[in-house]
Amino acid sequence: MATIDETELESSYTTPAPVEAKRRPQQPFSIIAREIVETLLLTLFIFWIVNTATGRYRVQGHSMMPTLHEGEYLIINKLSYYLAEPQRGDIIVLHFPRDRSREYIKRIIGVPGDHIEVVDGQVKVNGTILEEPYINGAATYRHSSWTVPDGQYFVMGDNRNNSSDSRTWSFLPRSDIVGRAWLIYWGVEDWGLVPHYPHPTT
Repeated sequence: MATIDETELESSYTTPAPVEAKRRPQQPFSIIAREIVETLLLTLFIFWIVNTATGRYRVQGHSMMPTLHEGEYLIINKLSYYLAEPQRGDIIVLHFPRDRSREYIKRIIGVPGDHIEVVDGQVKVNGTILEEPYINGAATYRHSSWTVPDGQYFVMGDNRNNSSDSRTWSFLPRSDIVGRAWLIYWGVEDWGLVPHYPHPTT
């Protein structure tokens, strides 16, 4: 029987060479720069989407009291009227038809085809007296009437005795509606959804 010398046996085993810990390869500057650019582009894209869909406005003046107060900040939905038509009772931001660089906030009272009449201190639409719990006290009107043309709207402020609106500068073109008021986000005590008051079809 062949024998193997123990020394030979021992020498047939070799001690593994020490292995250095693997180092994480450093990212080249180009990869880091690309990630920064991608993050910036994504941020700009989100910013563009938000600004396309919404707008932020500060209420100035008293024409919408008591519903809205001077100094409040609003978010409006600019996409609302791509999905549905403006309705009576909606509070909207609009371009002032006589100076489109200025923007007002008013409530829609009449839509195309409506006949509007103010008489005895009340507003009638198509012969029906509007229920308007949102107006600022008793309003004084002079007797007048209007028929809203196609593509136009009739708007008023809730503070009827202190509002520049369709009673003085006539109808609002559909193209001058910026968006539907959505949320009061400042001041903190007023935070909440803008209170629209839908009027039934008359």
